[in-house]
Amino acid sequence: MTELEQLFMPPTTTAPTASPLTVTLAILLAFVLTLLIGAVYQRTHRGTRYSQDFVHALVLLGTLVTVVIMGIGQNIAAAFGIFAAFSIIRFRRSLPEARDIGFVFFAMSVGLAVGSGAFVLAIVTTLLVSLFAVLLARFDLFAPERASHILRVRVTNDIDFEDAFEEPLRTLAAAVSLISVESVQAGMMTEVRYAIRLADGVSPRDVVTAFQERNGNNRVILAATDLELDTD
Repeated sequence: MTELEQLFMPPTTTAPTASPLTVTLAILLAFVLTLLIGAVYQRTHRGTRYSQDFVHALVLLGTLVTVVIMGIGQNIAAAFGIFAAFSIIRFRRSLPEARDIGFVFFAMSVGLAVGSGAFVLAIVTTLLVSLFAVLLARFDLFAPERASHILRVRVTNDIDFEDAFEEPLRTLAAAVSLISVESVQAGMMTEVRYAIRLADGVSPRDVVTAFQERNGNNRVILAATDLELDTD
C-alpha cells in the first residue's frame, strides 16, 4: 500500500473485544459511582431549585459515557463519529446554578475513566472529589455575607427614621443593608425595610422592642431570611 493510499484509507483499528462480564461490571461500577455523585449533589445542594430530574441525568450521563468510551476503544474513526453525533445535542434546560456544571463534568469524567478501564482512577476520583464537595458545603467556604432577618418598620412621616433607627441598628445588628423605603397608608406613613444580621446575644424580641420604642409603637415585623447582604 502506497503512502497516498494510507493517507486516504480510514483507520482499521477497532475496539478490543470485551467479555460480557467485563462490560456488565464496568457499567455497574459507573452506575454505582454516579449514584454516589448524585447523593453528594443532593446533600450539598443549597439553592432553591433542586431537581430530581437533574440528578437522574447525572447518573445516566456518567453511565452512558462509560458505554460510549468502551465502544470507541482505539478506533479513531469511531471517535470522530461520536464527537460529531454529540455536537448536534443541545441542552434543553438551563442549569440553575454554576456548580451544576461541575457535577456534570464530574459524572462524565468518572464515566470516561471507567469506560477506559481505569477503575482505580474512577473510584479514587469519585471519593476524593465527593469529599471536597462535602467539605465545601459543610464549612460554607467562600460564602457571601448573609442577612439573618428582614426588618420592616413603619413610622409616621414626622419621624426621621434615619436618626431614630441609627442607634438600635448600630447596637443590635452586626451588619445592615437598606432594602427599600415605601410610602404606605395613602402616604400617611413610611415603611422601611432592612436586611440585617443580628449581633451575638441579640434576640428577635430585643429588636422588636427597641424599634417600637422609636417608631411610636407602630408596626415592626422581623422575619427570618437567607438574603445576601449588600453592605457597600
